[in-house]
Amino acid sequence: MLWAEKYRPKLLKDIINQDEIKNRLKGFIEAETMPHLLFAGPPGTGKTTAALVLINELLGDFDVFGRKEDQLKTSVPYLELNASDERGINVVRERIKNFAHLMAINAPFRVIILDEADSMTTDAQHALRRTMEKFSSTCRFILICNYSSKIIEPIQSRCALFRFAPLSEKDTKKYLQNIIKKEKIAITPEGINAIIYVSEGDLRRGTNVLQSSAILGKEITEEEIYKATGKAQPVEIRKMIKLATTGAFNDSRKLLLELLIKQGLSAQDVIKQVHREAIQLSDIDDKTKVEMIKMVGEVDFRLTEGANPEIQLTTLLAHLVGLKLNEK
Repeated sequence: MLWAEKYRPKLLKDIINQDEIKNRLKGFIEAETMPHLLFAGPPGTGKTTAALVLINELLGDFDVFGRKEDQLKTSVPYLELNASDERGINVVRERIKNFAHLMAINAPFRVIILDEADSMTTDAQHALRRTMEKFSSTCRFILICNYSSKIIEPIQSRCALFRFAPLSEKDTKKYLQNIIKKEKIAITPEGINAIIYVSEGDLRRGTNVLQSSAILGKEITEEEIYKATGKAQPVEIRKMIKLATTGAFNDSRKLLLELLIKQGLSAQDVIKQVHREAIQLSDIDDKTKVEMIKMVGEVDFRLTEGANPEIQLTTLLAHLVGLKLNEK
């Protein structure tokens, strides 16, 4: 069983952080009703979990966790769809309408969860808006997305918006340590910090990395985490940046090629880590940092346009050679 499902919170109070959101959802549970909802925020911050918990506590103990759609049609007034897989207008016209128009037998209304709703086409969203209006007496919608800006305004105006914040390193560490203790995993402190680094506030990703690393049955180290996730160690990225900004172009390029070729990292991952480390550098002035971030953005754009990864990253290093670290 996936640990992300095994350790998914089953009660509202157990959701990690998001205290303001939990208080608002608790109000819906106490009132025994809810409007259409729009959950927006980064992956792995508890959006889907909050939706499932809300349904379970508001409509009754239907044990919605881990159940399939065909098991839910007759027993539970709940339907979950992933809009990234079923993003067209036909899904709205057929599956969603067929479910939404029926009265709930053992609950005040039915609920449809649309995960990754920002992947739906504009036409599908307009059709969904009409469906939300037509069946509002029998069905409520919970739309889950990463970017609320990709949801059309008519739908946003019909929903109560909840913005989920990325989880702090402290919250992520506490959650992971609970799993480590229960699963009796051997892991170094540096290994835990590495999982926190690569997960970037995404609890689901952090849990999956921990589980995949624990399969081998030996002590999990920092090196194994970065290798398993295809990430460079932060110290390597910082070293590459410093070599370039102090004029050691050849040494910096040598380290870059080692990351790309020997370690097999993708250029997109490298540029993302360069951006992350550049922002956190404390030994350069703001002007130099701005120039560095600007260069990173230009290279990232060229990579998305299909430019040669090695040439673009080497060009970035060449630009950085002219930047000098300020001694403090």
